[in-house]
Amino acid sequence: MRTRAETCCFTGHRPGKLPWGLNEEDPRCLELKRRLWDAVETAWEMGKRHFLCGMAMGCDLYFGETVVELRRRHPEVTLEAAVPCPGQADNWGRELRERYVRLLEACDLETLVQSRYSPSCMQRRDRYMVDRSSLLIAVYNGTPGGTRYTVQYAMSQGIDIVDLSPLEEL
Repeated sequence: MRTRAETCCFTGHRPGKLPWGLNEEDPRCLELKRRLWDAVETAWEMGKRHFLCGMAMGCDLYFGETVVELRRRHPEVTLEAAVPCPGQADNWGRELRERYVRLLEACDLETLVQSRYSPSCMQRRDRYMVDRSSLLIAVYNGTPGGTRYTVQYAMSQGIDIVDLSPLEEL
């Protein structure tokens, strides 16, 4: 298992808070994915070898897929899915569910943070990731929600944060 110093986690918005929604062909989304690649590659250059993904729809999936690509170039990289509860993707559309399953299957490790859904299981997942990391990569536009919670928690824990926002500039 990797040390905290070697671990990087991620937080970011779901499609409802992204200016392009689900349209990943939008130039702003493509630019975000390019910036995400740069941030993940820089994390690797800094010695990060283990990456934690919360597996949420939107930016989490972009992050996980980026790490899978990084691992193709650097086989020592590992990706851990931090799944907040069983059935996380059960209510997603078919294509997104299939994408979730493909990413989950590509992970080196799957951690089920909580055995059943509760209103706080996402925050528990976010604390799990931050508590095991020395770097947080964030796509955060300042709005309330889980991404804000994770960024604030990471700040309170003193871990480094790379913020790829504001999204308005994308």
